[in-house]
Amino acid sequence: MSAAGQVLADVPRAALWPIFASVVRRDLLLAMRRRSDVLTTFFFFIIVVSLFPLGVGPEPNTLREIAPGVVWVAALLASMLALSRLFAGDYADGTLEQLLLVPQPLALLVLGKILAHWLVTGLPLVLIAPLLGLQFDLPGAALGSMTAGLLLGTPVLSMVGAVGAALTLGARGAGGLLALLVLPLYIPVLIFGAGAASAAAAGLQASGHFSLLGALLLLALVFAPWASAAALRIALE
Repeated sequence: MSAAGQVLADVPRAALWPIFASVVRRDLLLAMRRRSDVLTTFFFFIIVVSLFPLGVGPEPNTLREIAPGVVWVAALLASMLALSRLFAGDYADGTLEQLLLVPQPLALLVLGKILAHWLVTGLPLVLIAPLLGLQFDLPGAALGSMTAGLLLGTPVLSMVGAVGAALTLGARGAGGLLALLVLPLYIPVLIFGAGAASAAAAGLQASGHFSLLGALLLLALVFAPWASAAALRIALE
């Protein structure tokens, strides 16, 4: 039995949140053992955002105008780097088959894996974004709105990406197919997230953008784990 199977076997059959916490803890431990993958995502985000001021030039107005879009596109691309590994390792070593055998809902276990993915790929981007925003001469209100937007939007990226990762699991050319499936679904998050920071930079209210991001987060929270679980069952048949 694999390490994941041993962890799941130790959890009472009726317990939901203990097994959820076990899945999150296991995936976090595995991520810490593969620090290079985590650091690749983190430094990719930093490098992409930092290259734009060098290429565009030092004009403050231009930098402030493009900053929200640059940061959000970089966050979107960085989050995609780790999507192909979300279920691939568990699929290769048989852990996913064991997850199907436990009495707890598979959607809850998938949600635990998505949370762990966001903690190691999305949360670091949220934390470093204000510092990177200083390169674009963004005012404090815009930095706050950009950070809040990323905090709401990056979990949506992880959940939507999980659906795509589950649908392409085991397929040939999964990386390119995953990008084709996921990128169009990322567009609303990109628009509303960048729009919130742009509105704050222009002195306008960003509450509408945050409301839409919150609505997307709730929709993804309800439907993405269920859709990912259904796709995983199909992939394992």
